[in-house]
Amino acid sequence: MFIADLLREKPVTVSCELFPPKCGTAFDNAPEVVERTVALQPDFISVTCSAKAAGNNVEMASHVRACGATPLAHLTCVGASKAGIDEMLDTLTLRRIHNLLALRGDIPADGPAERGYTYASELVSHIKARGDFSVGAACYPEGHVESAGLEQDLVHLRAKVDAGADFLITQMFFDNNILYRFLYKALAHGVNVPVLAGVMPVTNRSQIERILKLSGTTLPPRFLNILDRFGDSPIAMRQAGVAYATEQIIDLIANGVRGVHIYTMNHPEIAGEIMHNIRYIVEAGCEAQHVQRNVG
Repeated sequence: MFIADLLREKPVTVSCELFPPKCGTAFDNAPEVVERTVALQPDFISVTCSAKAAGNNVEMASHVRACGATPLAHLTCVGASKAGIDEMLDTLTLRRIHNLLALRGDIPADGPAERGYTYASELVSHIKARGDFSVGAACYPEGHVESAGLEQDLVHLRAKVDAGADFLITQMFFDNNILYRFLYKALAHGVNVPVLAGVMPVTNRSQIERILKLSGTTLPPRFLNILDRFGDSPIAMRQAGVAYATEQIIDLIANGVRGVHIYTMNHPEIAGEIMHNIRYIVEAGCEAQHVQRNVG
């Protein structure tokens, strides 16, 4: 199923993200991670890609599909030629993977090997020209770490939508007010496609330190208090992280956000706890959206 169609048909969606093992490492537990995540019955499962896991994301996305779930394969274009992207699109078509998240990707320290693409919007346009794909793109409620500011970032975001992006998935954030302000500004820039809110349950201190280093995400005082109080207790921090993510999602759905994307970090048991906590919230959110549509 095309995710674009799913988002039109279903009032509230909950999806999950997985990452494949690095090349040259054992793929042994990847199928189990996929199967346990599929058992949670998310609306779709995205599979990340990176230079270190080249090819494994296709294998993992294929296993998601084989298990009966809808895969969303990440595809990056930095350092890629147009011929190389076409070859990958052919492979994905053969695997019957028709949902893609189009990303620029991280620029290597020594520069890209190829200069076929400069922006993710160019990749979106290329994929849409091929047809038979539903294409998503990334967005950054606090601005991309490389951008000059949020306004410039929103200009690039509008370019992705104009190129044909069917939906957007946000980078993780920990203050919902940041997302609400971002959505208002994005709409003012003509970004009118569904935006799925990326939520990451933080269950240990080292995890959040890595996140902050890579993404520049800010932490609200409430979350900092949780880290200070429970960060040295793995069991307490795990419980607090699940509770915080659950409360975030409840607030998002209560405020009309129609899609939540859980960054699972390959821990289906954590995602399972959260999805268990919100199962009636999602059902009620679907019913409320259905009523609003009928009234409208």
